Amino acid sequence: MIVLLGGRGYVGNAFQRCFVRRGLAFKAISRAQTDYTRVGSLTELLRESGATFVINAAGYTGKPNVDACEDHRADCLLGNAVLPGIVREACEEVGVPWGHVSSGCIYSGRREDGAGFREDDSPNFSFRSGPCSFYSGSKALGEEVLEGAKRCYVWRLRIPFEARDSERNYLSKLLRYDRLLDAENSVSHLDDFVEAAVHGWRSGAPFGVYHLTNPGTVTARQVTDWMHEEGEQRQERGEANPFAQEFAFFDSEEEFLRVAAKTPRSNCVLDTTKAAEAGIVMRPVEEAMNEAIRMFPSPR
Repeated sequence: MIVLLGGRGYVGNAFQRCFVRRGLAFKAISRAQTDYTRVGSLTELLRESGATFVINAAGYTGKPNVDACEDHRADCLLGNAVLPGIVREACEEVGVPWGHVSSGCIYSGRREDGAGFREDDSPNFSFRSGPCSFYSGSKALGEEVLEGAKRCYVWRLRIPFEARDSERNYLSKLLRYDRLLDAENSVSHLDDFVEAAVHGWRSGAPFGVYHLTNPGTVTARQVTDWMHEEGEQRQERGEANPFAQEFAFFDSEEEFLRVAAKTPRSNCVLDTTKAAEAGIVMRPVEEAMNEAIRMFPSPR
């Protein structure tokens, strides 16, 4: 029995779809049902449910983006830094393994040698290595709380995208912002991410931290170019084109921060070698991105 915390959220819903596809028994728990921010309540829930694995997909990201975390710092700290410790305490008390959805947004850029950041690299976009967004700082702090955790996976997600239109989907965000920041990033196809996380657990991959991003990187300009190509093909077929708009870009990150953002953004490249060596393989990013664009819904 899998107990899923934060099952009503964006990532939690994706886990639910994965469990249904795989025929896995699960219980999706919301805070309205059980206050899992209290270790006693969560421990009782895990014992009563007969949980054999726990997934923490709960957290605080802010709407419409991480700028909102700057104005709701208490909620951000509770969801991203305090809650992981509560889940750890409850899971270790009951003796059940678990997985925590974290973020790769605790890094900025690349390693000094030009490679992507590895799982054991210290965060360079955190409260201890600023400046950073409050969101990224809280996620890095949450991972500190989990250092030395027993039978625990930490899955780092980055800039989720998919074929469904959603305010959390990277593709949808590109379509809704007036101007875009062009930067190189590692990104995660949402369904690929949850499948990789579940596969790692089910296949007995060693516990620890994993970068679950699609191998390779993309820039916003690359993705919008692919959108335009797909839109032109749909028009040729007489279909509605969701990608007809012209995309405008900021001249620099400095301009973006000056006129459009409250806080710096994480733009970074992550290394996925550790996951691949553990048998957790995700599609190349260009393949996954172009599929999501091809399947993205047309306006009605």
